[in-house]
Amino acid sequence: MTQNIDELHTPRLRGERLVEEHREFLYRMFQDPIVTDTLGGVLSDERCAVALKNNLNHWRHYGFGIWHFYHSESGEFVGRAGLRRMELVPQGGIELAYTVMSEFWNQGYATEMSREVLRVGFDVLHLPEIVTFTLPTNLASQRVMQKLGFEFDRDGEHAGLPHVFYRLGANQFRQS
Repeated sequence: MTQNIDELHTPRLRGERLVEEHREFLYRMFQDPIVTDTLGGVLSDERCAVALKNNLNHWRHYGFGIWHFYHSESGEFVGRAGLRRMELVPQGGIELAYTVMSEFWNQGYATEMSREVLRVGFDVLHLPEIVTFTLPTNLASQRVMQKLGFEFDRDGEHAGLPHVFYRLGANQFRQS
């Protein structure tokens, strides 16, 4: 029997599969200049709408995607994390993506959300490996990657900017 992955839980957070009703939170996140500083900059309403549509379509097509996470006690929107097929990753690999609202930075939420998403990826979806990447200057994100067990794979380019790519295999994850 397959586990229902529409809702996820961590010690402090509740994650919900991305749905149209999350539009307000997605726009707030991607139109915050502090949050988007390392994500390529603030998105217009039109680009936010495209991002929402693409992520909803990803769920319909692949059966997994992005979850929005809320604080279990207060209900506040903390951020998002999820898995996506990426063309820039060889053999149509799967990317771990995560973003945390700035008021929740440096509290371990990116690691907590991502660890649960990785559990789903490896233990429920049976993925052999997952990659993630960020700008070379985004040291906070690289620390999250390393805490999760990711290992540096290579330097590369994404969206016309230099990035560092990290990789994590299922066996590595289970041993961490």
